[in-house]
Amino acid sequence: MRGDEFAKWVRDFEDERERRAAQGDPDWGRGAALHPAVWAGIQRFQVGEDGDGANLVAKADQAGDADYARAVRLFVAEEQNHARMLARLLAAGGMPLLSGHWSDTVFVRLRRLMGLRLELLVLMIAEVVALRYYRALRDGAGDPLTSEVAGRVLADEERHVPFHCARLHASFLELPRVARRPVLAGWRLLLLAVCAVVAVDHGRALRRLGVTRRRFLADVMALSGPVVGTILTPRPDAWSGHGV
Repeated sequence: MRGDEFAKWVRDFEDERERRAAQGDPDWGRGAALHPAVWAGIQRFQVGEDGDGANLVAKADQAGDADYARAVRLFVAEEQNHARMLARLLAAGGMPLLSGHWSDTVFVRLRRLMGLRLELLVLMIAEVVALRYYRALRDGAGDPLTSEVAGRVLADEERHVPFHCARLHASFLELPRVARRPVLAGWRLLLLAVCAVVAVDHGRALRRLGVTRRRFLADVMALSGPVVGTILTPRPDAWSGHGV
């Protein structure tokens, strides 16, 4: 990896932070009206976006790349902003926050047991699923405030995936070549299992957003192909997940 790889990511995150500050928040006063099933899905995703990221930050510090550690802190700040905006969206619709959800608890516990490489692979499962969910919410909510919030979160997630791919590429170079594709094949199987659970758990909400469980599952797995390609062989056009 080039020495300035993550310095560029730091600048990208900082530029986005400045753009976001200049743009300001959505107009929460508009309020939001959604089907109860869609609200329930937003509540669960809000829990998943929340957290201080301390475990990931500590592992990034141990990786020995100051630029990467700085970029991870900026990534965590963006995730916290997602949680904040989703909380404000829920408040705009008169909906309460959840104190927790079993799916988030499982993901957090798994990640904390692992080193940086495996933690990022688990995190990437949530990120790839989120890409399809927020696109469905943006395009199918039928509520202007919800669509705006989902669009903002989606734009960030589309930047987060190649960021994590860049670090995973460097990490996979430390593995024997023969092991790299089998590890990623196992990752895709785990993604498939997790996505199936999400599709069942959020099935009613997805239908309200105009996406069947089968379509959701197929689209998430289609996104995983470019992710694997970007981890194995980074190139400017490798990440082509936009719009899937």
